[in-house]
Amino acid sequence: MSISSAMLAGVTGLTTNSSQLAAISDNIANANTVGYKRHSVDFSSLVNSSSKTSYSAGGVSGNARQYVTTQGTVQSSGSNTDLAISGDGFFVTTNKSTGITPSDPRYFTRAGSFTLDNQGYLRNSAGLYLQGWPADVLGNVQPDSSNLSALSPINILSVANTAQASNQAAIQANLDSDQAANALIASYDPLTNGTATYMATNGASGIKPDFSVSLPISDTKGGQRSVVVDFLKSSTPNQWYAEIRADPPSAVENDLTGLGYGLIASGTVAFNEDGSLDLTNTTLPNSFTLEASSTGVGVKWATALGVGNQDISLDLTGMSQFAAVSAVSSVATNGTAFGAMTGLDVDQNGWVTAVYGNGVTRRVAQIAVATFPNENGLISLDGNAYQVSTDSGRFTLKSPGSAGAGTLSAGSLEASTVDLSSEFTGLITTQRAYAASSKIITTADQMLQDLLDIKR
Repeated sequence: MSISSAMLAGVTGLTTNSSQLAAISDNIANANTVGYKRHSVDFSSLVNSSSKTSYSAGGVSGNARQYVTTQGTVQSSGSNTDLAISGDGFFVTTNKSTGITPSDPRYFTRAGSFTLDNQGYLRNSAGLYLQGWPADVLGNVQPDSSNLSALSPINILSVANTAQASNQAAIQANLDSDQAANALIASYDPLTNGTATYMATNGASGIKPDFSVSLPISDTKGGQRSVVVDFLKSSTPNQWYAEIRADPPSAVENDLTGLGYGLIASGTVAFNEDGSLDLTNTTLPNSFTLEASSTGVGVKWATALGVGNQDISLDLTGMSQFAAVSAVSSVATNGTAFGAMTGLDVDQNGWVTAVYGNGVTRRVAQIAVATFPNENGLISLDGNAYQVSTDSGRFTLKSPGSAGAGTLSAGSLEASTVDLSSEFTGLITTQRAYAASSKIITTADQMLQDLLDIKR
């Protein structure tokens, strides 16, 4: 009968408004939770079959809804390990740092309140470890859009107090085209063994370099070494003699006939008539090898150093010859000299970089961002994290800022999306709706009581 259906409708009102109260309570409690996304309950009517002469109440049902795609305000935090995503995507995390297998769960979160623990891992306030693609010794990564096994927890101490040998050097400099050739240039012969006729001897016979460029080189133990490139104007137009030598000479030992005094390689550097480098006629090697201290062939590091082999490329494409004073624009070498880590930087593309006290920087990893076809379909978990569901669809791993993924803001956190004024307003209306639903039940009960009293 209609009175019974009205009572049942009142019960559904109590149940649904209770759910709404629970959602509002969670929202208010998490108003200051980093990266929290508000929840609500969507109300929908229930309809029973009715006729023209009678109506049967159906009531109301509620469906929980989470607003995961809503972007919270990005606020500065003052800590460079705090991270916020501006745009789509989630941090990929795990609940353990080692022994991770493909079957272990991954957790996706927007809570970027990461700090370094005592083992060098980045963990957020829920104890979840941040994952990314680890960088190799050259600072490169191999991103994989679907393979979680390619990720690993980011550990800063994995590169702390380490060294990386140099294997690249580049010079940008100008050589003065008006430089006069040395009066003794005819006696210059870098391949004459045991004589004082090449620049590396500092010119006992009067032949000194017209210009020198020093290259800082890191050896395999992180030692800082110096390799110098000397230039001497030739009597041939647009041509310079060049020598590569160690400074001091004792840093290397030579077993090649014709080389001494720390000399590593020699040749010529040629220029075109417009002052640009003439690679075709340049004979100075574009790479040189410093053999390991333990070898006995060629130019090697001094035995006392006990360091390993290094192949170093030399890029001279930035050199020119104009009628201006010889000067260096820039010198660039890679490698990491030994030094203690003093800081950590994260850029908007997710690159995590260790900063050393000696001014050297080294990439540690690139943070991965996971996106989903339907982010609102993710399953909520404790710790402000989510898991994949059939409604969310499969994740895609992306570099921050690429293919629709959001960019990262270091030193910032994403605030909760809870608006307290809206929540308190909803709290009042929910309370009134609940009271009204209870009134339906008491009214229907009174009407049933009146029906029973007819018999008396």
